[in-house]
Amino acid sequence: MAKIKKGDQVLVISGRDKGKTGRVLEVLKDSDRVIVEGVQRVTKHTKVGQNDRGTRTGGLETVEAPIHVSNVMVVDPETKKGTRVGYRTEEVERDGRKRTVRVRVAKRSGKDI
Repeated sequence: MAKIKKGDQVLVISGRDKGKTGRVLEVLKDSDRVIVEGVQRVTKHTKVGQNDRGTRTGGLETVEAPIHVSNVMVVDPETKKGTRVGYRTEEVERDGRKRTVRVRVAKRSGKDI
C-alpha cells in the first residue's frame, strides 16, 4: 500500500523547491516518483504540430516534472506541517460481513488522512 497517493497535499523536503506545498497530480509507481502541482516546473520546447484537439502552437511551455517520492512528505490535515504516515486497522461491516480495513493515519496528530 502506497503512503503517498493521488490527491494528497504534500510538502517538498529537499531539492530546489524545498518548502513548497502542492497537490499530487500523478503517482509513477515504476520509478518511485510523483508529479506535484506547482513544483519542479521545467520549460519544454514544443514544435508546431497537431494534437488530439486540433493544431498546436509551438514555443515554450512550462510543465511539472516528476520528483522522487522520498523528497516529499504528506501534510498533516490538523497542524498543516509535514508528517510521516502510519496505518491503523479497523473492523468495519460491509454487506453484512465484518472486514478488516487499513486506514492511513498522520503520525504527528493521529488524525486520518
